[in-house]
Amino acid sequence: MPRPWRKQNTNQSLKRPLIALAGNPNTGKSTIFNSLTGLRQHTGNWTGKTVVLAKGEYRYRGKTITLIDLPGIYSLLTSSPEEEIARDFLCFQQPEVTVVVVDSTCLERNLALFFQISEITPSLVICLNFIDEARRKGIMINTSKLEQELGVRVVTTAARQGIGLQELKEAVDEILRGAFTPKPKKVNYSPELEITIRRLEAELKNQAPPNLNRWLVLRLLDGDRKLFEKLKMKERRP
Repeated sequence: MPRPWRKQNTNQSLKRPLIALAGNPNTGKSTIFNSLTGLRQHTGNWTGKTVVLAKGEYRYRGKTITLIDLPGIYSLLTSSPEEEIARDFLCFQQPEVTVVVVDSTCLERNLALFFQISEITPSLVICLNFIDEARRKGIMINTSKLEQELGVRVVTTAARQGIGLQELKEAVDEILRGAFTPKPKKVNYSPELEITIRRLEAELKNQAPPNLNRWLVLRLLDGDRKLFEKLKMKERRP
């Protein structure tokens, strides 16, 4: 019989909130990271990878926040080193909030990654970066409507000018202190596929954190057993 999934015991009162920055390449994600963390950052490599790890801190409302700049990726559904790192971090480290940085001039294309991440965690904020360039191109985005449609906070930024970063920190803090609970809209598949997903979710019960069951089922249906094997290895570790 599989052992019930158990999260590692941590002292929440001593734990610094962990925030992830995710997004496509060239969305200004690293500019946001640098602007928020300033000199309070360091870089290295992810364990066993040549991909750069950028980790830093910022303070807001008396909290010290740990910020991780995930590699820029287009999807969580393939197996490049960058995508594997981003996927595994979101699945296994389970950051308190994930900020999905989006290029405001390419909204539709960039939101594909948001929907994939929403299958892993509901605790999301969308950061519409390059809002200044979007306006110069005549692109107007109704952020209130977008929040209603997607079920998460939407913040506009022009990171190179430092515009909107305070609002971004506030949106993250709202989630951390329970003032706002994101409820991202899920992708609904055909009725037949949804029945299969629910059946397999029931079979995976107690083998993974509850929020990961649907994501794991979708990956298994796609023929990707690698993630599930990693999950079983983590469970076996003392």
